[in-house]
Amino acid sequence: MRVITHFGLWLVGLEQAQTQTSAGERACLAKHAAGKRRLVEIGVWHGVTTRVLRSVMDPSATLYAVDPFPVGRLGFSFQYLISHREVGVVRNGQVSWVRLTGAEAARRHREHGIPPVDFIFIDGDHSYEGLQADWTGWNPLVAPGGVVALHDSRDTPANPRPGAGSVRYTSEVILKDPAFEVNDEYESLTVLRRRTP
Repeated sequence: MRVITHFGLWLVGLEQAQTQTSAGERACLAKHAAGKRRLVEIGVWHGVTTRVLRSVMDPSATLYAVDPFPVGRLGFSFQYLISHREVGVVRNGQVSWVRLTGAEAARRHREHGIPPVDFIFIDGDHSYEGLQADWTGWNPLVAPGGVVALHDSRDTPANPRPGAGSVRYTSEVILKDPAFEVNDEYESLTVLRRRTP
């Protein structure tokens, strides 16, 4: 019932679209996405960060907004409706809506022969297995010099996540990948850059 109530209040402007990112994390994402031409966001939710990314990317860019947007009891996704309107406010470049999981979208990307991407924000399934699927699917598709930003990938004093799957997978696997180097960290966000051969 809360989902329907929020949707109604959002429609009349009494509530904002929801996000789990902080203002500082969104500013960090904007800094690293600025001017990029092929971007991917995994985990759109209400489109708050999608809107930020679209506003700073190159005017000729394409942003792939990846989220399965599961339908609710009424047969549609409130999140899909909210995100479309939020992201549609920005008229910059193109947005391609991909209603798949991150791993499924990576397979589709390869099958369609789409060129490597230069920015990915991974904010989907935060379990160990979920991040593993997104990382193994997408990291080969990042161009040299390309950026990968991971949400909920670090413990912070303000928001500790002891034992969280996304934190463990980041520290145990991603940070040890020799193809990438840490470029920035802010709150729960880790930003990596693919090394240039």
